[in-house]
Amino acid sequence: MRIAIDAMGGDDAPKEIIAGALESIELLDESDEVILVGPKEVVESHLPSSLKSQAATISVVHAPEVIEMDEAPIESLRKKVKSSIAVLSKLAKRGQTDAVISAGNTGACVAAFQMRMRNLPGVNRPGIAVVFPTFEGPVTICDVGANIACKPMNLYQYAVMASLYSKCLLGIENPRVGLMSIGSEDAKGNEVVKKARELMKSDSDLNFIGNIEGRDIFRGVCDVAICEGFVGNVVLKLTEGLVDGLFKAIKHELLKEKLLLVMKFKPVMKRIYKKYDYNEYGGAPLLGINGTALICHGASKSRTIRNAILAAKKYHTKKINDKIVEHLSHSPFSEALQNGNLQKTT
Repeated sequence: MRIAIDAMGGDDAPKEIIAGALESIELLDESDEVILVGPKEVVESHLPSSLKSQAATISVVHAPEVIEMDEAPIESLRKKVKSSIAVLSKLAKRGQTDAVISAGNTGACVAAFQMRMRNLPGVNRPGIAVVFPTFEGPVTICDVGANIACKPMNLYQYAVMASLYSKCLLGIENPRVGLMSIGSEDAKGNEVVKKARELMKSDSDLNFIGNIEGRDIFRGVCDVAICEGFVGNVVLKLTEGLVDGLFKAIKHELLKEKLLLVMKFKPVMKRIYKKYDYNEYGGAPLLGINGTALICHGASKSRTIRNAILAAKKYHTKKINDKIVEHLSHSPFSEALQNGNLQKTT
């Protein structure tokens, strides 16, 4: 399998990105290839000389431009046609890679991947799925930023895709799907949520449990939480800040105690942090794209990239996209969508 990585994407690129790629080599098969995309001289300067000649394992594709995190996605893609993100998407379009990974500008990644790779048949808009590690088990949330103005059909398709992802990648046999709203009652939520609820209820192959509230994500109520990208991104960033704040508060209080107590708690804190660390899950798949695309956190470290590479291989190997297309082609709305009868809800 060929996996292309944006070597220049992320706050700590290219050092951490390339380090993660190198860490993954020993965990991949001999037939696998990792393709690093970025300015050739810069990328090669971070590679050990012993690896530069092993083109079957590591190769470099030249991309002299970089899209910064604060640049406007569409405008930057138009101006920087030789950027690492643009080149990454072109490799996928030409069939020169089986998966793409980037920790760069999220908006640019979504736009480039959707434009070049296109959507899967039956999918209107792609969605980013993030796994939240909770005490009750992993919860997949979709969307967390790809589509901030969802229609009911988008949310229904997210439910299908995220449910299959949860089942195939996380091993949850029959994922419980909840629709995020301002209350669990049927009458709660705006018109988009209410219409999306009816669509999800109509699909007997979905284990849809109804509306959920934000707090339910961490209470073991569901395995999949569906929302539009604006809400999902706020939840994601709020949770990250809350977790960091809690760990800092606990550390601060422990340091007030005796050193012996602090030393006893240190290994416990490390175990807890690792268990709830997003880096362990690698990247977030862009569900609905005709290919395998993972978007990583901007603060990704080497282990994030390493785990993202392994996740990309698993996603590709499990043929999740084929399962998504099959489910949507047999959904209660497949024929109506083809005939354009669901225009108001799509």
